[in-house]
Amino acid sequence: MTFEAAMGQTLSGISVGMVLFLIAAGLSIIFGTLKVLNLAHGSIYMVGGFLCYGLTTTLATIPGSFWWALLLAPILVALLGGFLEIFLLRRIYAQDMLYQYILTFGLILILGETCKFIWGVGYNTVPVPWPVDGKVPILGLMFPVYNLFLIGCGIAVFVGLLALMRFTELGRMIRAVTYNREMANALGINVPRVYTGVFMLGCYLAGLAGALMPPMSVVALGADMSVIIDCFIIVVIGGLGSLPGAFLGATILGLMNAFGIYIIPKLAVAFAFMLMIVILIIRPWGLMGKPE
Repeated sequence: MTFEAAMGQTLSGISVGMVLFLIAAGLSIIFGTLKVLNLAHGSIYMVGGFLCYGLTTTLATIPGSFWWALLLAPILVALLGGFLEIFLLRRIYAQDMLYQYILTFGLILILGETCKFIWGVGYNTVPVPWPVDGKVPILGLMFPVYNLFLIGCGIAVFVGLLALMRFTELGRMIRAVTYNREMANALGINVPRVYTGVFMLGCYLAGLAGALMPPMSVVALGADMSVIIDCFIIVVIGGLGSLPGAFLGATILGLMNAFGIYIIPKLAVAFAFMLMIVILIIRPWGLMGKPE
């Protein structure tokens, strides 16, 4: 493998890893606070992708239609998440986790059929928007600007989430509810409102990832299944409920997939599962997680 090829695979793996980080971060935040393992998180990501495609097509006559879609799609997905949390999930928090699995699995079917009804079963694409539609030379390699944009977005969101959790009033309330819900409620924190806000934040991140992905891939049914599997691998590697763990796990998974496809294509899919098995045996709470 040449140096240019290694550099290309590294940057490609990190760019895909940053998109996966956005999805996994939302899943991890929701579980860390609400203790709900949302199986429909991948479907919410898929809705974000279809909304990006739909808005870009609808606003095609407006300059910068993709950027408007990138702004609006995650917000619409967050509002959908708020609706789901208030009218569905809130009613089963006190129930056994099996009810959560059944409900969120049902949401996978509902959201998938809704996307099929609105956008059909075809493969949809979104052109790479200006001004990130070219390539730049990096150490002798011509690399797509859009992939660098994805890397920048992932890092910016990671830093922003850390700042939100550590230095804002909302972050302090989220941490308080996460550590001791009963005490937080006794201190006057509106726990249901915090739950709704956290679920909307997690859905916003999934919607943002869904809106960022179409220029680099196709928008189609079934994307939710592959993504949710990758997210579970990431949170197992990094540690469920840990933002740094999600960032580290997504980066590792992106690099493993990129180099695995280049070196041993037939076994590329298996590498991530092998690493997950090793982590579960050696450190079952993840690289950055904490044991219960």
